Amino acid sequence: MKTRFGHWIGGEEVTTRSWLDNINPSDTRERIGEYAFGDATDVNDAVAAARAAFPAWSKSAPQLRHDILRRASDEVFARKTELGHLLASEEGKTLPEAIGEVGRAAQVLAFTAAEALRLDGRKFAGLAGDSEIDVTREPLGVVGIVTPWNFPIAIPAWKIAPALAAGNTVVFKPSELVPGSAWMLVDILQRAGLPKGVLNLVIGAGAAGGALAGHADVAALSFTGSLDTGRKVGMAGIASTPMKKLQLELGGKNPLVVLDDADLELAVECALNGAFYSTGQRCTASSRLIVTDGIRERFVARLIERLERLKIGHALADGTDIGPVVSAAQWQKDLDYIDIGKREGARLRFGGAALERATPGHYLQPALFTDVTPGMRIAREEIFGPVAVVQAARDYDEALALSNDTEFGLTAGICTNNLKHANHFRRNAHAGVVKVNLGTSGLDYHVPFGGLSNSSYGPREQGHDALDFYTTTKTAYTRCEL
Repeated sequence: MKTRFGHWIGGEEVTTRSWLDNINPSDTRERIGEYAFGDATDVNDAVAAARAAFPAWSKSAPQLRHDILRRASDEVFARKTELGHLLASEEGKTLPEAIGEVGRAAQVLAFTAAEALRLDGRKFAGLAGDSEIDVTREPLGVVGIVTPWNFPIAIPAWKIAPALAAGNTVVFKPSELVPGSAWMLVDILQRAGLPKGVLNLVIGAGAAGGALAGHADVAALSFTGSLDTGRKVGMAGIASTPMKKLQLELGGKNPLVVLDDADLELAVECALNGAFYSTGQRCTASSRLIVTDGIRERFVARLIERLERLKIGHALADGTDIGPVVSAAQWQKDLDYIDIGKREGARLRFGGAALERATPGHYLQPALFTDVTPGMRIAREEIFGPVAVVQAARDYDEALALSNDTEFGLTAGICTNNLKHANHFRRNAHAGVVKVNLGTSGLDYHVPFGGLSNSSYGPREQGHDALDFYTTTKTAYTRCEL
């Protein structure tokens, strides 16, 4: 069985000077594999390979691009249990969640394969009547893609697939915490028929990402990660010559509003899933629960009852509801924020303790705070762990104001049976995605995804709109013979 995995550069697996152990957060004694650990030199080689492959790939037939993506989709779906096992082992989400994520990656590939056949254009008559105007989409060139660790196959799929469908070549740098899923996705796409150099993989940390962001031959960069890192990546892309087209997805501090007239059980399930499942490691997690006075104590009591029944354990074990935190560093960050909340005067109503299990891992009991005021750090900063706060609101108007009191604007949700409030919230919530009587987490692949303010920068991801980032439009005039 293969245990050492190199970069993919120019269609070949390439070894490197340094190697990285892929550690299982459910059992830190287990090494899943040894992966190449790259730097700027590897990035330069990958960009050169992508640049050399671009002229032919950019002119390739749409049917060819469709067929490659479709074959890759079929293989990902056929191997979803195997790939889900790998994903759960390296990231820590439960096996059912991991298999579901692999299935979503297959769906994204299939949807985008069809998009390769639907690259559209427009035709206009010139205003003077002496010309015809064609507006067409064209690929950008070499695209850099940098992805996080929390969705190690779905996010790469929904970035790489439209980039390839539009005729770009790609240099892909995944998080060094989850190299296995990325490597397998690239391997599948290579064997599906991609020409050499069209898709290149460099595994590495911030230095590799920085080299990609600043590289003169990279025309565009799509990044998903933290706000602080995203700002650095964005500045590097703007400072490069020529300036890059940028797409930055940067997180959130998402509210779920629960009004007095809400269905209590539905609201609790929305909060439980949105705030704590996937170990709270979702940019769409509902980490702020804004609850009006008439239902708040019943809501908190019922949510605690549900939290008490959750099973926190090994990601691959039957019955596990929540797996471990992805890494020791993230686990410590979560614990630090729990301490911050206590020191700020918030009331820890449930959990927040480090846990021991049969295997050594980064296990953490979900934490729920009440008596939280808007100025507290735990109410304003993205923690990215199984930590949620309850904020009190007198009525709908105050709940909406608290919902919008954030530097982010990714998702927002409301639980209510009042149609007036539901419609008003949909129109006035400061977020790119709004949900009514649904959890804030979870999204469909056929519609646009992205946020406002510090959550997103640049064109939307997913659906047909994904092509807006990966293409540029050309306007061409042709004189008509009179």
